[in-house]
Amino acid sequence: MRGLIDRKGEQFAFLQGGTLFTLDGEPTGRLRGSFVEDLAGNRIWRVVGDAVYSLDGNETIGFFGAERDDRYDL
Repeated sequence: MRGLIDRKGEQFAFLQGGTLFTLDGEPTGRLRGSFVEDLAGNRIWRVVGDAVYSLDGNETIGFFGAERDDRYDL
């Protein structure tokens, strides 16, 4: 699992496998190649390394944190 952290340093989602979830555990999108897609398959963000940008690259959305072992989740 990897947290998705915004520019202010606050986690607002997490990536588990290839699925992006809200903090409430609701699936909200998927990581496909270099893009995050919504559940309908529309590209919403571009991923470069750990960084997440708007599709045009003009706005930083945030970054993916380090991989964390799921067995530590409560």
